[in-house]
Amino acid sequence: MKTLILKFPENFSIDEKEAKMTLAAGLFKKGKLTLGQAAELVGLSKRTFMELLAAYDTEIINYPPEELDNDLANAKDYSI
Repeated sequence: MKTLILKFPENFSIDEKEAKMTLAAGLFKKGKLTLGQAAELVGLSKRTFMELLAAYDTEIINYPPEELDNDLANAKDYSI
């Protein structure tokens, strides 16, 4: 695992866990980390990480509408 050192101003009130959670949620939301990788970054189980994602305005399932439309069209084409 890579190490990243961030320096915050003294008056910046954020603790290490909150910083990690914000980073992990953001990277998960962008698709840069899997759910498991993001949870590991914070040191949480996948379940706990998923439960906390709503507080960081992040959905567990991030499926673009156009991909869903495409999948539905493909399903109709191959249905009996």
